[in-house]
Amino acid sequence: MTFQADLPSISGHRILVTGGAGFIGRNIASALVADNEVRILDNLSTGSRSNVPEGATLIEGDIRDDDALDRATADVDIIFHHAALISVEASIRDPERTHDVNVTGTVKLLERARDESARFVFASSAAVYGHPDTVPIPEDAPTEPTSPYGLSKLAAEQYVRLYADLYDLSAVVLRYFNVYGPGQLDGDYSAVISVFVDQAANGDPITVEGDGSQTRDFVHIDDVVQANLLAAASEDAGVFNVGTGESVSILELAEIVRDVIGSDSQIVHTESRSGDIDRSRANVSKLESDLGFEPSVPLENGLETLSGQR
Repeated sequence: MTFQADLPSISGHRILVTGGAGFIGRNIASALVADNEVRILDNLSTGSRSNVPEGATLIEGDIRDDDALDRATADVDIIFHHAALISVEASIRDPERTHDVNVTGTVKLLERARDESARFVFASSAAVYGHPDTVPIPEDAPTEPTSPYGLSKLAAEQYVRLYADLYDLSAVVLRYFNVYGPGQLDGDYSAVISVFVDQAANGDPITVEGDGSQTRDFVHIDDVVQANLLAAASEDAGVFNVGTGESVSILELAEIVRDVIGSDSQIVHTESRSGDIDRSRANVSKLESDLGFEPSVPLENGLETLSGQR
């Protein structure tokens, strides 16, 4: 699928994408590599060399490693920071490591961005909101994360905003809702889509946790790349939700997946997951009005991009 929305022209820049061998990062790098010098900093703990687009330079290393950071950020103009530990369950098991990577690593990168006067685009998460009081969720909603992962993203956000205020760093925060798309590994963000597609394609029962009434805002990777390019090209600061502004229940999602795959799988219900958020839906009006964002991939079309890879 190609972008349906108009994207800003970004060319002639030296760009760093941390976590660029992973799902979201590699898509951003791929969108920029033809017209820019693109570097990728990734320790390949979850990413893959095969994800590095042709023409991009891979620097294998950790965002907490000073030597790797120095090489990756030298004379850079724009930094897209996507390297992180994103597993909620892993963060509960090891909060110290999650903090070290997601917070300390971000501060180290912010220092380099400050030295280079680089535009800093930070990938955050709707996990900072915790259980929302109302939906759709605006950017000024209460932030009460329910996991060390969510808390680490919120702390990193605060550092980004502090650097912007204190050191006049050009920086923006993007809070992702449930990102999905081709090539995504199963994980905390949108594992339910990958699981449902696999189950439907194999003719297995589609397993819905609880009654399936919980809702999510699933945003396709094409629209996430759109948001990142708009944020990089703009001089706007602040925090922006990245979603579609629409939500679907998990039960409805299972039915849509079954229809898209053309499967006769039964939908079965399992026990509810403890602590699961009941409702999630982004208010994207700020992203639309300030940066010109236009959600361009309806859920059914986005799911079709997944069915072809199974």
